[in-house]
Amino acid sequence: MTSHLALMSCLLVLLLSLDKFLLHYLKKRWLSPRISTSPSKSRRSMAAAAAGGGGAKWSETAMLVIDMQKDFVDPAMRSPMLVDGGQAVVPTVAEAVAVARERGIYVVWVVREHDPSGADVEIFRRRYYSGGKGPTVKGLKGADLADGLVIKEGEYKLVKTRFSAFFATPLDSVLKTSGIKNLVIVGVQTPNCIRQTVFDAVALDYEKVTVIIDATAAARPEIHLSNIRDMKNIGVETPTLEEWRR
Repeated sequence: MTSHLALMSCLLVLLLSLDKFLLHYLKKRWLSPRISTSPSKSRRSMAAAAAGGGGAKWSETAMLVIDMQKDFVDPAMRSPMLVDGGQAVVPTVAEAVAVARERGIYVVWVVREHDPSGADVEIFRRRYYSGGKGPTVKGLKGADLADGLVIKEGEYKLVKTRFSAFFATPLDSVLKTSGIKNLVIVGVQTPNCIRQTVFDAVALDYEKVTVIIDATAAARPEIHLSNIRDMKNIGVETPTLEEWRR
C-alpha cells in the first residue's frame, strides 16, 4: 500500500512538471509577438546601414519621383502638358534618385497613365483626348519616363489620375506597411502634383516631408519659389540637392 502511494505521488509530480513545461511552450509558441520583415525592407535596411550615419532614418524614408514623364518634361513631344522648367531638372532628379538608392531609401515612381478615351482625366483636361491619343496615355511614348530615368528592381511604380499621389491610390497603405515615416519629393510640377501630394502627406502625419528645391520645377521660377515658400510655411523642409546629400 505504501509503495503504491509513493508511486502515485511520483506520477503526480511528473504530470505537474510536464504540465508546466507544456504551458511554457505554448505561451512561447503562440502568445509571443512575431516580427515579420519583408525582403524589400530588409534590403533597404542593409543598404541604409552600409550608407553609414542615419541608417535607421533612411530605411524609414521614401523618395517620391513625381511625373517625370516625357509628356511633362520633353519639349520634343509637343505635349500640351509640358512643364517649361521640367527638362532642366531631369539630371538633378536622376542624381537625387542615385543618392536615394545608395542610402537604401525606398524609391516610388509616381506616374500618370490615362485611358485612351480620356474618361479618367480631370474634366478640364478632357479636350486634349481624342482618337485614342492624349497626354500620358498608357502605352504611348509620352507616358514613358524621361530619358535617363529607369525603375529598378525593388522600386515601386504608382499610377495616379489626379494631382495628389495619395488621391484614390494605395500609396499611403504601401508606405505605412513598408515602415515609411519620412518622405523626400522630387519631380514636376510644383504648384500642382508636388504641392498637393505634399499637403496630403502633412495631413496624413508623415513625420518629415522634404522637397528638394532644385529637383522640382514649375513653368516659371517665380511660380516654383512661391509654392516652395508655401510648403515651407507648413513645416516642409526645402533643401537643395547638395544640402540634402550631406
